[in-house]
Amino acid sequence: MLTVVLMFAAWEFVTATGLANKLFLPAPETVWQAFLKAVNKGYQGNTLQVHVGISLLRILAAFFAAVVVGVPLGILMGLSKDARALLNPIIEFYRPLPPLGLYTLLVMWLGIGEESKFALLFLAGLPGIIITTTQAIWNIEPIYARAAQALGARPKDLIWHVYLPAAGPTILAGMRISLGFIYTVLVAAEIVAATAGIGWMIWDAAKFLLSDVVIMGLIVLGLTGVGLDMAMRQIGRWLMPWDAKLKS
Repeated sequence: MLTVVLMFAAWEFVTATGLANKLFLPAPETVWQAFLKAVNKGYQGNTLQVHVGISLLRILAAFFAAVVVGVPLGILMGLSKDARALLNPIIEFYRPLPPLGLYTLLVMWLGIGEESKFALLFLAGLPGIIITTTQAIWNIEPIYARAAQALGARPKDLIWHVYLPAAGPTILAGMRISLGFIYTVLVAAEIVAATAGIGWMIWDAAKFLLSDVVIMGLIVLGLTGVGLDMAMRQIGRWLMPWDAKLKS
């Protein structure tokens, strides 16, 4: 709380004293007025709630798909050297590609609709989940699997009762990192043929030097990201009560 207060105090100081050009850094109260206007009257035909809802729908759909695909692939790569040798070069090749460069190809393949946006967000979130899941499975002591096998555990029992519980906290950390990557490419995904979304709103406002709307949109985007991260941590506490780090 002290950090937030100090940041707002510094922001208010540099704008009130004229140290910053208000065209590029408006005062906090100006940004607050932009927020109220976007909530009540909307921006470019849609209220702020609609923009946030559309972006969250895109983010959560891509994130869910990345989890559904990434966790099983990570488990497979963690347990099988052959699978890791086969799939790792593909992941390592496209992981560092810049989002805008990749997006141009996705638009050529999938068009300018929701499909290309979903694909870009999905590909942004997938590597983090796969890599952390692979590493988490790889680091599990083999003695736990051997003990379970000695007690009659089958392969699926090992996955559900040994590998996932042991690797769960690290996988959750990878999911949180993955969600952050998806957020970083949201604006890139929404600048092409979009008419709504918080990322599109920020991009559109920047074209007209509406810095109050840009800053307001960034704050809202950051707060929604913090909220989703807190929700994931809470889900982790429910699913993995044995992990002390999640309780802190």
